[in-house]
Formats: sequence, structure tokens, C-alpha cells
Amino acid sequence: MYVIKMILYSTDEQITKKRWDEIHRNKKEIMEVDESIPEIVEIFKEKNVKRVLDLGCGSGRHTIHLAQQGFDVYGIDISTEGIKRVTQRLTQMGLHATITSGSIYRNLPYGSNFFDAIISVKVIHHGRIENIRKAIKEMERVLKPKGVIFLSVRKRAARKTLPYKQIAPRTYIKQEGIEKDIVHYLFTKKLLKNEFENFRIHHLWVDSHNYYCLLAEKPEK
Repeated sequence: MYVIKMILYSTDEQITKKRWDEIHRNKKEIMEVDESIPEIVEIFKEKNVKRVLDLGCGSGRHTIHLAQQGFDVYGIDISTEGIKRVTQRLTQMGLHATITSGSIYRNLPYGSNFFDAIISVKVIHHGRIENIRKAIKEMERVLKPKGVIFLSVRKRAARKTLPYKQIAPRTYIKQEGIEKDIVHYLFTKKLLKNEFENFRIHHLWVDSHNYYCLLAEKPEK
């Protein structure tokens, strides 16, 4: 099942949507799951996680993997083409997930304390810091107390020679490549800890692709 809502997007969101629609429309192969996901799945099972949100699900590589592992999966993404692809693949594989088209930087269409866990793989850094903070606030709202969050974010530019245009502190727009014209915010470890100060951080590391990975828990209040 998937839901598409008519939303008036900001300029940044319109650019991101257009670019990712092009990527998903032209890219036939499906990426493998992120290197950290198998271990994260085991942690979810140990913690008896049932309902999981894939924030920025794209064409569904992690949504489908989580559904195959028996989780009740929800996914949201701004790309209509990505949503179509994940929905088609779920149907072809006889799997179920609840998929919604929408921006991760808006109010999420879920109730408070709704999810046992959230994943967001290489997604939330595609925005300005004020929008990233909105996304983090919404993640905190929809996650249950003692709920688990796993995410990965860009640490630095992939190559120093790749042209970026700086538009704000630590905020850049790619001038070339697959993510051309999309906003990128580059985190430091300190900044990432500060932005997730309301969470109990269990582990913070750098993966083999030079992304910061964070595993954290929403405290009980």
C-alpha cells in the first residue's frame, strides 16, 4: 500500500524530488543493503522491535530487507519514482509495507510514540541544518520511549576535486555527479552528538564509505 499526497514543496525539496525521480527512473539495478544493516537488524530483533520506519526509503532496498526479516515496515520518501519502484517490488515479492510519498523535513504523517525503531541511511544530510533539525525533532516525536534509531550521514565530500558550491556554514550544493544540485550538510562527530543530544547514544562510528553512523535510543521520561 502506498499514499501520494499533493504537497507544495520548497525549492530545495523540488530540486531533490526532481533529481531523485530521474535517478530512480533511469537506474535499473537495486543497490545492496548498507553494510551496517545486517547487524542493526540483529539488534532490532534482540530488542523485540516490531514496527520500523525507513526514513527516506528511496526505491526500497532497506524497506524490502526489513519486510523480509518480518518487521512491520513503514517507508517515506520524496521521490514518486522511488515510491513506485518499492511498491512494485513489494507486490512482486509478496511482501507488505506501508509506503508514503512525502518530505522527511515536514511533519511526519504518523502518531507520536508510534515506532519501535527508525532507520535513515545516507539521507538526512541532504538538507540545510534548520530542516535537518526539524527531521530530528519529528524522529524523536514518532519514536517510542526506549525506541532505537540508526542513521548514517555524510562526513565530508567524497572527493576534494568534486566541485561544490558553499551556500552556508558546512552546507554545499554539488555541481556535478549523480546528486548534482542537491544540498548536502557535512557533519562532524561533535555536531552529530549535539544534534542528537535528546537521545542516548550507544555507538558512533565511521563506516568504510566515510559516513558517520549513529545508533541511539530515545530515553524514557
